[in-house]
Amino acid sequence: MTDTAVVAANVQLLLDRADISQVIHTYATAIDTRDWNLLATCFTEDLEADFRSFAGREVVKGRDTWVAAIKSTIEGLDATQHLTANHVHKIDGDAATLIAYLQAVHRLDSAKSDPEYTVGGYYTCAMVRTAGGWRMRRYSLAVSWHRGNRDILRQAQRRLAQ
Repeated sequence: MTDTAVVAANVQLLLDRADISQVIHTYATAIDTRDWNLLATCFTEDLEADFRSFAGREVVKGRDTWVAAIKSTIEGLDATQHLTANHVHKIDGDAATLIAYLQAVHRLDSAKSDPEYTVGGYYTCAMVRTAGGWRMRRYSLAVSWHRGNRDILRQAQRRLAQ
């Protein structure tokens, strides 16, 4: 491989890493700003989401079904803040895996007790390069710890249903 080819490959790797991390940043921003259309741009149509360690539910299939599930969990809260860090990228052509640590704070001001619930863990995202850029095809959340009042998620859903 020539020096020019090595430089070009390294530049492409850096661009891919930045673009892949941008997907998880967009994901967090979309959830926290309640921009459900923006959230949908993070996923392929055939998305598989595995949040069994968080919600105990089965793997959810389909982008639209998953966006609706997130919306029904988040929209009734007063605020959320999803922070990701320690991104580890494994890139192989048009496929990649991203592992990103997560800390997500959920707040319901009218909660019956503690108004906050925080989750810590990490996402594992199987990414693919599409014509529109990198997207999550499969992802999971592994919860490492949590603190606070988990019941605010149910209270927020009830609030939203009223």
